[in-house]
Amino acid sequence: MVSREDVVKVLDDVRTSLQMHGGDVKLVDVTEDGTVKVELQGACQGCPMATMTIKQGVEARLKKEIPDIKQVEAV
Repeated sequence: MVSREDVVKVLDDVRTSLQMHGGDVKLVDVTEDGTVKVELQGACQGCPMATMTIKQGVEARLKKEIPDIKQVEAV
């Protein structure tokens, strides 16, 4: 089971780099099957690079720190 608190800690680290570019990330949900649902905010919302930010930034970092995470979805 993926701990919401662990996800929040990792997202706090990721958030720093997003905020440097005028964006942010908000945790929406952590499901029992290991899916993390997030919402991109600020400059990241609607950015053409948003999918890459989610997959190569947020998801990669979360999976590295918390191997039980299966995927990250933007909502």
